[in-house]
Parts: sequence; C-alpha cells; structure tokens
Amino acid sequence: MSLRAGDPTEIGGYPLEARLGSGGMGTVFLARTSSGRPVAIKLIHQQFAGDSEFRIRFRQEVAAARRVSGAFTAAVVDAAPEAEQPWMATTYIEGPTLAERIAAEGPLNGAGLRSLAIGLAEALRDIHRVGVVHRDLKPSNVVLSPEGPRVIDFGISRAADQQTLTMTGRVIGTPPFMSPEQLQAPRGVGPRSDVFSLATLLVYAATGHGPFDADSPYLTAYQVVHEEPSLDAVPTALRTVVEPCLVKEPEGRPSADQLLELLRDLPVDLGGAAAPGPAPGRTRDVATQHHLATRDTEAPGAPAPEQTGSPGGRGLRGRWRPVLAAAVAVAAIGGGVAVLKAGGFGDEPDDGKARTVAAPAGTLPHGFTPWRVTVPGGQEDIPDELRCVARADAVFCGGGGVVATRIDVRDGSRAWTVKSPGVPVQGMHLVGATDDTVLGYRFPAQDDPEARGDEVVAVDADSGKELWSAVSGAQSTAVTGRTRDAVVFGGDVITVNASDTAFEVRDAHSGDLTRTAPFPAGSRCAPVPVGTRLLAMCATDAELDASEVRHPALYPLDPASGSWGEVIAVDGPAVPVGVTGGRLVLLREHRDGPALTGYDAVVRVDPASGKVAKAPLPAPYEGTPGMADGAVYVSGQTGRVTAFDPATGRRKWSRQTSVEGASGPAAGDGALFFSSATGRVVALSPADGTVLWATDPRADGLNGEQGASPRVTVAGRAVVVTAARNTVFAFDAHRPPKSG
Repeated sequence: MSLRAGDPTEIGGYPLEARLGSGGMGTVFLARTSSGRPVAIKLIHQQFAGDSEFRIRFRQEVAAARRVSGAFTAAVVDAAPEAEQPWMATTYIEGPTLAERIAAEGPLNGAGLRSLAIGLAEALRDIHRVGVVHRDLKPSNVVLSPEGPRVIDFGISRAADQQTLTMTGRVIGTPPFMSPEQLQAPRGVGPRSDVFSLATLLVYAATGHGPFDADSPYLTAYQVVHEEPSLDAVPTALRTVVEPCLVKEPEGRPSADQLLELLRDLPVDLGGAAAPGPAPGRTRDVATQHHLATRDTEAPGAPAPEQTGSPGGRGLRGRWRPVLAAAVAVAAIGGGVAVLKAGGFGDEPDDGKARTVAAPAGTLPHGFTPWRVTVPGGQEDIPDELRCVARADAVFCGGGGVVATRIDVRDGSRAWTVKSPGVPVQGMHLVGATDDTVLGYRFPAQDDPEARGDEVVAVDADSGKELWSAVSGAQSTAVTGRTRDAVVFGGDVITVNASDTAFEVRDAHSGDLTRTAPFPAGSRCAPVPVGTRLLAMCATDAELDASEVRHPALYPLDPASGSWGEVIAVDGPAVPVGVTGGRLVLLREHRDGPALTGYDAVVRVDPASGKVAKAPLPAPYEGTPGMADGAVYVSGQTGRVTAFDPATGRRKWSRQTSVEGASGPAAGDGALFFSSATGRVVALSPADGTVLWATDPRADGLNGEQGASPRVTVAGRAVVVTAARNTVFAFDAHRPPKSG
C-alpha cells in the first residue's frame, strides 16, 4: 500500500516506497538501499520510544534477529535501537503471510504442507542453534516466499541464557499459538515452547484452525493449558509428528532437531494412515536404502560389509517415542561447497610439508579397529559438526566449540582437546595442520569483556599447548561462497587481519608475522591456495555492503614479498571448488534475481598466465559443489550426484544415492565418499558413479548448514567421518557398517 499522510519519507537514510503494514508496536515500510536492494524497515510507534522497558525489549529483538539471520529468516541489514524513534531494517521477503494464504485459498495439503513443515522446522532449528527462543510463532510471522517459508518478527524473542523480559502486568504472545508454560510462567519459557507453537501452526496450516481454538482468547488459553488438542482433521501422517509436540510438559516434547528429522520422513503427499512397513511415497525407506541408486548400480562382487555399530539410540526417547514408531529411520539434508585442504585447495599437492597421511592407500593404519567418539566442546547446548585432517597416526579435528582435538586414528582415543567458549560461527571449522602445528578458530564468550574477537589459534600437535593466537577478519563467505578465513600454505598460515584490510602471513608454529599484504583499494579479499601458488579472491566494498557479489576478481599473490599480480576478471559470481592441472576451478552461479538457483558453467583460471577458460554446463545444476580426482561434482538435496568434466562442462554421469543433501566428495581407496550430517555415507565409483555401498545414520543429525564442507577424511583404507553433535567415527572402507 502507498505511504500515508504523516508517514516519513525516509528512515535512517533509506528512502521509503510503501507502507507494508502496521501493528500494535510499530509500522513496517518498504525501502531501498543505495544499490537498489529492497529492505523492510520496522519503525517503532512514537508512544513507545520513551518507554525504557520497551527500548530494552527492542534492543533484544535486534540482537536476536542478528544472531539468527539465516536461510529461513530475514537477515538484519541495519538498525538504530537508540534512535529517537527506534527502527530496524531487514531483508525484504516478498510473499504473503501464512495467515493471508490460508484466508485467501484455504488450508495447505500434500507436498506444499510438507515443505512448509520442513522449512519452519529448519528455521526453528537455526534459531535455537544460536541460543534464541522466538516466543511468538504464529501465521502472521511466517512469510511464504518463492524460496520457501521465512520466520520474521523477533519482537518478544530472547536469548536462552537471559532472563525473559515481559511487559509489566501483561502476558505477551498470541494465545492460540502459545505454549502452556508461556501462559502460566513466561519467565521460564525455553526452546520447546517454540516446538509447541510450531505444532499449533502446522495444525492451522493443515486445517485452517488451531488445535485449541475457542470462542474467546480466554477460553483458548484455558484449553491450551488444560485440554487435549483437536487433531481429527489433521492428516494422519502429520498428526503422528505434531501430537507429541503438543504435550503439556516441555520435557515431553521433541527438540527442534528431532522434529526436523521426523518431518523429513513424512510421506511426500501427506495422505492417509501409513501402512506398516515400507510404504510408497516415503522419502527414505530404510529397507531400500542400499538399493536406492537405480537399477544396475550395485557393484558386482562388492565386499560384504560388517556391522560395526548400531544406528539406534538416536534420541527418540521418553513419552513420545512410541507414538513415532511408524516413522522410518531419519537422514538429513546438508549443503555447501568444497573445503580448502591444509596447504592446498582440492587435489593439487603443496610443498609436501602438510600432506602426510595416516596410512598408504589400500592399507589400514596398524592396529586399526572401528571406533566412535563424541568430542566435548565449549558450548554444550549448541552442538556442531567438526572437520578433520589426517596426519601420520593422528586425526586432528576442530569446529564449533572445539578449536582442535587430537584423535588416534587407530582406536579413537583422544590425546587432547582445546575448547572454544563462544557461540560457533556457522561453517568455520579447522584451519589446517602442518607436521607440528594444528590451527583452528576460537570464538570468544559473549560475556568476556576482554574478548578481542574471533581468533585463529595455533596449537602444538603433540601436546595440545596453545602456541599463539591472532584476531581474524571474516569476509570469506561473502567473497567466495565458502567460510574459510584462514588457510595453511606450506609452513605458513595466511589470515585476514582484524580490520578486513590485509592478509597477514605468519609462521604456522611460531606465529611470527613475516609479511602483510594490503588489499586493493575498496576491496575485501579471501585467500585461495592453488597448489604451490596463492590467489586472492576479492570483491568490492560496494558489492559486499549490498550482499550481492556479482563481479569477483582474482589476483596472484606472492606471500614472500606481499606483491600482487595483475587482476584476473571472473565472469559472473563464482565459487571455487578445486584445482586440476595447476588451474583453479570455479563453478559460476546461476541466479534468479538475488536467489541462487544452481551452477551453469565451469570456469578455469591459470594463475601463472592469467588465462580464463569457461565451459557451460548442460543446464543449471543445484546442490553442493565439490571436486576430487580431476572431476567436478554437484550433490543435490535429494541425493543425486552428478559428475562433470571441468575442461568441457560435459556431464560424465549422474547417480541417485540414498544420502540426501550430502557434502563431499572425499577421494580414497578407489572410491568417492559423500556424507550427510547424520553420518550417513555413500561410496561411489569415480568411473561411472556405481554405488559401492551406503550406510545408515550414525548420529542424531539434522540439516547440514549452507556452505558445508566435506565431512569425510580418508586415511588409507580408514574412512573417518564427522557428523552432528561433535560425533566422529571411523571404519574400514572394505567393511563398512551394514545398512538396514
């Protein structure tokens, strides 16, 4: 709707275009950034601006929204909580609210209802993962965008470790979608209150009414606290999942992680009652997992796998487990792009200083037995995934709440662990390792007044003693599509300085600063090793500030002298995926407006000559890109893996697997390994994609984060896998855990 008389014409320097809506606390306007990017600005009503209690709440809303900005929420662009009339600008999400959609077209059903449920559960998972409780999930706070549902409005959210602030004399929320504890004792509300609210939201989406609807808000609130939900009109399969979410006691409900797993196993059509045993329409039937890869893909004569552990004990416990017995075993969707190996990118060797593996190809480390460990981190309530590298008889892992840990590749015993006290940054894992030094990231505790910021930390490989640390900038995700702000390069480590203005070159073991290489004017950069050469991938400040990097540039960089070579222009936004023949390989992004819809071309860059070659793919391919053994791979969310020739863009083969949303590949022992956050692993033949074997989940997993890097490390015949909740396990590639 157009602006009204009395509406401002601009807020915080953003010109206003239209009024999007108004509520009890504020008005939301459509505005534009200087680059033309649309944003939604929430302007608090003037009568609340002088209320100190309300200002505290609004500051908490801004902080919470900043913490949870992700794929299923609206990212904060700017905010001024201390302004005379406070405001906050977020990414504008085009689409109707769930309330508008149901009012206009009636309840959802089938695949649309299932997609909504999964998207909202993923959003809730992301919100809870960073320690925030939303506390106001309702149909008007869900926007149905073309890319999927988005959760908005964190106006009464709170950090899980802070005391709830309630407006004096009021209970804040919307009764039909509030939990019993929120109505009775709002100061004690935790993450499982959101699970209750999400279940009421899904009932509303499926039926057009809530499970506790009554003639007045007071009767509705009474029924929420005391009565059983009305679920007769809910499709049987969905009811099986939402019913345990609506129990009165929070501890009896599943977590958002567990709910997401169960929703992903619903039938695609959400039809009638599920029949016993494997049923048509299910997305993942355990009975067929090992044979899911289309006919004629089983490897003839493949070695019989040996059961080395049980996939059971996956957290389906307590009063709600029996209700969910009909659900099949779960898997999780992962996403992301390839990881920089310690000392090099993709397949290319470096100077040899950081490439020692645990065992020669085709052999097991001496004394190896299958093992599984859980590595304790600094944030026990925010589990994460680790990433590992193999060196001699050790596997070094890090990520999330763990700077680094040393694990014996033979039996899984841990020699030492260095923890990180703060909230993990999504996608930032181990930096790498040399023969004597392990490098990882440390995130400071939020209540630490002496915290310097996110740091790169060097640890002695033998003792685990901290050697040195340095504050590091964090622009790599925006510049390259990866989360990797430091890399091991030979015996050095290349980091971005704290102000995001230069590379710092340090001796990996001593930490001595040997060189500083300032970025080109008006740019920010990330390091990209290409074998024994180093490239800087840069984007302009203007594109980064607008969150739209469309014209990245590459520069050869000499770390010894700090000198920059001539700029190498890259055609369109692109993501580095690996190295072959001394050339950096990138995949060009295919976009529909701001939305990434896949990859449509392979780009090869020769750092020595500056020459760029481009080969189009047969069509845009969506999924997680990676590279191994001279081929490019894209693994889709449904489990399909497609291989491409990086020189021609020609599709070599495409194979359906049972590992949905896997990251990878890792190559070793004549196979390619892809795995998901649940620890489900599939081994494919590099020649034609034949499925050699596949395993069941090994961890209580969930959707892997966008930008996920390969989770498998190969040490000879030993396959070391990282999974959700800091789980690490290993088995013999010739005797994988049995599936089914």
